[in-house]
Amino acid sequence: MQKDTIKLSKFLSYVLRHKPESIKVKLDPNGWVSVDTLLYQANQHGYPIDHTTLESIVATNDKKRFSFSTDKSMIRAAQGHSSQQVAMELSEQFPPQYLYHGTAIHFLESINQQGLISKSRHHVHLSDNGLTAKLVGARHGQPVVLTIEARKMFESGYKFYLSDNQVWLTDKVPSQFILV
Repeated sequence: MQKDTIKLSKFLSYVLRHKPESIKVKLDPNGWVSVDTLLYQANQHGYPIDHTTLESIVATNDKKRFSFSTDKSMIRAAQGHSSQQVAMELSEQFPPQYLYHGTAIHFLESINQQGLISKSRHHVHLSDNGLTAKLVGARHGQPVVLTIEARKMFESGYKFYLSDNQVWLTDKVPSQFILV
C-alpha cells in the first residue's frame, strides 16, 4: 500500500469504527453508510478519495477491515467499533475449541485480574490462529499470545460472533478461560 493509501485507510478506520461524526456521517445501526455520502464528506473534510481508490483500499487492506454491500453502494467497518451509532446485529456462532488473543506482556497483570474486557469497543477481538494474535500483540509492545478456551466459554453460556473479516468477537473473557 502506498503512503497516501495507508493514510486514507487509517482515516476510514477512524470514521467507520470510531468517529463518523468527525466528517458529519451517520452510520446505521449495523455500521453501514452510503459510499457516495462517505466520499462526499471525506472530500469536504480534506481527504481526497474517489470510488476507485476506495475499492482499492477495501480490496487490499491486509486485515479486511471494510466490507461493501453486495451492490457496493454501502460500506462499513467489519468490526472494531467504538461508535455509539453502531450496534451491529451479529449471529451467534459455535467457536472452535481454542481462540487466541494477542496483547503486550505489560498488560498481563491486569488481564489476570480482570480477564479480557472490551473497554471502549463493543467486543473483545480473538483470532483463530496464534500468528495473527502475535502480530496484533506486537503493536502494543513485547507480544504474548493468550489461548482462550472458547468452547468451554460457549458451554458456560458466553456468546461468540464471527465478523465479516473472520475476527471472532465476544463480550468479555473471564480470566479462568485464559491460558498463557
